[in-house]
Amino acid sequence: MEPLSKEMRDRIVGFQRNEITEYHVYTRLARLMPSDENRRVLERIALDEKRHHAQWKEYTGEEVSPSRLHIWLYYLLSRVFGFTFAVKLMERGEERAQKAYDSVQSLLPEAKRILEEEDEHETQLLRLLDEERLRYIGSVVLGLNDALVELTGALTGFTFALQNTRLIALTGLITGLAAALSMAASEYLSTKTDQRNRSPLRASLYTGTAYAAAVGLLIFPYLIIADLIVCLVCALLTALLIIAAFNYYISVAKEEPFKNRFFEMAGLSFGVAGVTFGIGLALRRLISIDL
Repeated sequence: MEPLSKEMRDRIVGFQRNEITEYHVYTRLARLMPSDENRRVLERIALDEKRHHAQWKEYTGEEVSPSRLHIWLYYLLSRVFGFTFAVKLMERGEERAQKAYDSVQSLLPEAKRILEEEDEHETQLLRLLDEERLRYIGSVVLGLNDALVELTGALTGFTFALQNTRLIALTGLITGLAAALSMAASEYLSTKTDQRNRSPLRASLYTGTAYAAAVGLLIFPYLIIADLIVCLVCALLTALLIIAAFNYYISVAKEEPFKNRFFEMAGLSFGVAGVTFGIGLALRRLISIDL
């Protein structure tokens, strides 16, 4: 084999580091799997990644250390956001690696076989993705969407009608928590009547918790900031960040388009906020309340 150019050698060292890093990631994720079948598949994929590392090492002759940062990052993501999100996010990295492998296939015959095995990994991983939190994602969407639409609108109306941050926070909390309990109860009854394999109690908990969490985040600025307009702007920005973060999670975990869902949720929330702004201002002038 002809000596590799420095550019090609550096590229292969990158492949090598990526493979040994993914070996450690898949090994750690396998330990989290309650299902023996899922665990075995992940362990087999981990061994394939280790073998790929060894194949690249034959070209470089170097011992390459894994990226400890990426290992802990994906492990932490899997613990916080679930196995599905962490794996899907890592898949996106593998797609970039596959394109890089394409660029060296003409010079390195091993690249084609490794690329075929990476494609097989993706298929195997997709079969694994049966996670409780994704089965109940509809309940989370219901809680978050209702909280964001209703409370951003209510807070906007309260801000211009009540003109007192503490009073707005108290009114918002009472309204929001009462609505969270109401939504949880409604989701319990709704889930009990559908034919899907979901627990009504868990569905109601996901809906109520998502609603209550959104309420707490949106109300928080009114508890620590005195200026009404600043509070409202912070609440609306918080709503936008929640919408962006949640839709990014969905776009990764369920491979759905981010942009359409984001603009739909944001449009509903801010549209309702705009309408209630006018209602709150009009009612304050009509009833002539001075607080």
